[in-house]
Amino acid sequence: MECNENQYVKYDHHGWQVYVDSELKGYHREHCLCYKCSKFKPEDREGNCKIANMLYSLCVLAGITTPVWECPEFNVR
Repeated sequence: MECNENQYVKYDHHGWQVYVDSELKGYHREHCLCYKCSKFKPEDREGNCKIANMLYSLCVLAGITTPVWECPEFNVR
């Protein structure tokens, strides 16, 4: 796969200026297991999955986005 600098965009995310492949921006939810899990309640941090809360904290702290592909706590919606 060839890369060129025009395929990357910079935008503000969680207070960070971050880069993303323009073809992948916004698609992490489609691939993230959390969005298909009954334990995922991002609007309710107290009732949300503890792993999801830890990962979200890391994402905000480091300015990253991380889709989850594997999880020991997964429970299908």
